[in-house]
Amino acid sequence: MTSRPGRHFLQIPGPTNVPDQVLRAMSAPTIDHRGPEFAALTTELLASLKPVFGTTGPVVVFPGSGTGAWEAALVNTLSTGDRVLHVETGHFATLWQQMAAGLGLYVDFVPGDWRHGASPEAVAERLAADSARTIKAVCVVHNETSTGVTSRVADIRQAMDATEHPALLLVDTISSLGSIDYRHDEWGVDVTVAGSQKGLMLPPGLGFNAVSEKALAASRTARLRRSYWDWQPIIEANRRGFFPYTPATNLLYGLAEALRMLQAEGLPEVFARHDRHAEATRNAVRGWGLEVLCADDREYSSSLTAVLMPEDQDADKVRKIILERFDMSLGAGLGKLAGRIFRIGHLGHFNDLTLAGTLAGVQMGLQLAGVRIDPGGLTDALDVLRAE
Repeated sequence: MTSRPGRHFLQIPGPTNVPDQVLRAMSAPTIDHRGPEFAALTTELLASLKPVFGTTGPVVVFPGSGTGAWEAALVNTLSTGDRVLHVETGHFATLWQQMAAGLGLYVDFVPGDWRHGASPEAVAERLAADSARTIKAVCVVHNETSTGVTSRVADIRQAMDATEHPALLLVDTISSLGSIDYRHDEWGVDVTVAGSQKGLMLPPGLGFNAVSEKALAASRTARLRRSYWDWQPIIEANRRGFFPYTPATNLLYGLAEALRMLQAEGLPEVFARHDRHAEATRNAVRGWGLEVLCADDREYSSSLTAVLMPEDQDADKVRKIILERFDMSLGAGLGKLAGRIFRIGHLGHFNDLTLAGTLAGVQMGLQLAGVRIDPGGLTDALDVLRAE
């Protein structure tokens, strides 16, 4: 391959850019995962993770992907033939419901248009109609990575409570944790699913479940088969600072450093930074004369922005030009949005100048692709970034 100067702009919505501090932390020599030094590391890590999830309960860490953490959430709380309510908000919500069906669960899939988040009203309607209380869990993607739409989890919990339905609430935060305000305990979430490669600023390889007392109680009677994903052995071993199998030691070094960085900046400041960068990006998109895919301003994502292309334009052509000319990767449209959108990731280890460079590259790529845009879009974004 031809060598290119400068750094590659990885502006997909995950995996995100890994900070130098985290890379250096991961390069430390591996230690004995059954020794006292590792036990101290684990104890500190698990305590530091809880505020990021907004919980005082256990957070289970798996060597695995977010997909594995999806499965862990299901198999620890449900039994074969149980009925679960999934809400279609995009590609990843669709994949999660397909997994649930593959595990032997009966899936009630609430259809969606991929431009809106999960409807609290639709969830309440389905639960209220379930007079026999056969629905055991409601599964929602907090921030749909394929669309740039953030569901209102607190409102969904309120809707569930209004029906007095006992279903568990399972929430995917894979592209929102550490980037968008999230409150596991306060919002009454029973299992929060997350991954390492987005707001936590790590490479892929760690999956997480934050678990409520209600979910722990459900795990004692759940009958879906599980072994590797079983919470109980991990929680028990974690009490002593260990894991029941070999953990991803060097990724845990990186996680410890990433958590220190989030703590040093402050979570409210992290969320405000992401909100501001998202607003600047949306200003650019509208300034260009294009359309943000998310159709409800209450549900704008602060992790990424999906840009809807005109009917006569191919989003993948734009992405190809931007990659070849400016060495920048943008997210592709997934599923039924393939070729219709591109996605700009603005999450994780990210600052104003990086966003300015990203949006300049997008603007030039659109122009080179022959898309009619107003070049004032970049200026509209910079106005947000200049503001105090």
